Amino acid sequence: MAVSTPTRESLIESIKETIKEKHVELLHVQFVDIEGTLKNVTVTSDQIDQVVEGKTMFDGSSITGFTPINQSDLYLDPDLTSFAVLPWTEQDGYSEARFLCSVKKPDGSDFEGDPRNVLKKTVERAKDHGYSISVGPELEFFLFETDEHGQPTMRTQDVGGYFETSPKDYGEKVRLEIYKALKMMGFTIEASHHEVAIGQHEINFKYSDALGSADAATTYKWVVKTVAQQFGYHATFMPKPLSGENGSGMHTNISLFDIEKQENAFYDESDKLGLSETAYQFIAGLMGNVKDFVAVTNPLVNSYKRLVPGYEAPCYIAWSASNRSALIRIPATRGAGTRVEIRCPDPSANPYFAFAVVASAGLDGVERKLDVAPSTDADIFSMSQEEIEARGIENLPTSLEAAVERFANGEIGPKTLGEHAFGEYVALKRAECDDYRLAVTDWEVATYQAKF
Repeated sequence: MAVSTPTRESLIESIKETIKEKHVELLHVQFVDIEGTLKNVTVTSDQIDQVVEGKTMFDGSSITGFTPINQSDLYLDPDLTSFAVLPWTEQDGYSEARFLCSVKKPDGSDFEGDPRNVLKKTVERAKDHGYSISVGPELEFFLFETDEHGQPTMRTQDVGGYFETSPKDYGEKVRLEIYKALKMMGFTIEASHHEVAIGQHEINFKYSDALGSADAATTYKWVVKTVAQQFGYHATFMPKPLSGENGSGMHTNISLFDIEKQENAFYDESDKLGLSETAYQFIAGLMGNVKDFVAVTNPLVNSYKRLVPGYEAPCYIAWSASNRSALIRIPATRGAGTRVEIRCPDPSANPYFAFAVVASAGLDGVERKLDVAPSTDADIFSMSQEEIEARGIENLPTSLEAAVERFANGEIGPKTLGEHAFGEYVALKRAECDDYRLAVTDWEVATYQAKF
């Protein structure tokens, strides 16, 4: 029997009932800027009608990459399905809730600089080809102790290793509370464990459609940081906070679903790897475009200190159905679960932009019917540089500056982000590169001051 979709009216009625039952006093009306940083306007629950009608206004000129001061009025249009009571605010007779929103212009049209609207355009592009997009991200994070002022230190809260158990995994109790909070907010949690590096953790939630997964990733980062703070820890999604340790990734699993046939478009049982022609074309699109979009999936100067040999992070452009050293991996599950995993993204990325460029790159391969290079099933990390070059395996860009210039001069950026968001993003990242270039680091002082 088909499951009926709730009407807008029934959703609003349900939200109002929850507000009454949970004694919700404040509503956080949230959106993200071009870096994926969560922002919000907080109003009282008495203004629920104004909120659901999309009449919450804010000053776009105060948000990095949004609008100039003479075009500053923007409005927040809530996704009613994103309504959630915040578990950590619940007390006797009091709680708070949130909505995630898209951004609208005064005339009611979509604001082109809103990352949520950017991703929606890629979703529509896939739909025009008869596909929906499913995404399952895996975001790793570190927990650091804080000082007496609540500021993060460089001391991790444990010295555990991969899949460590208590008592060595001191973060277990923090992950448990994060799990509880996420579950109460509607997440389906699939796994939780200590990662390879000291103080590093991962909590995996179920895949969803592209927009739903970007919303979930944004919410997840907020909840992780909020709960960790309650334990006196600082959670960071910085890609490489510790030299000599593995960095944090956001491995992104993606698949296309054939809307007409109601089946996974990446699966073909007659193929030796169980992959369809569409899947191979999608992989080819990722490999052909990755140098031009990595500035989005790996957006920080620090991102490129993770993408180096020796720390399990992919830095070579190759694919395999069995090899975790490759940039693109095909997990073993077949049938409805057939998917492509791209392993370079890190959790500092704006999820909306990241999922948009990954899907856009793959769709480019499908649209142009690109042929994929042979898979690389040997361990690339154990190969010599000569062997890597002989196999024709290329490297990802090795710095943010190089990545940004590829992005600025390529086609995937403006095609996916649109003129406004693309221009603002490139300007922001070029300024970041300049700031880094002009900074004098501790390493430089320690290496050169006494020597010269």
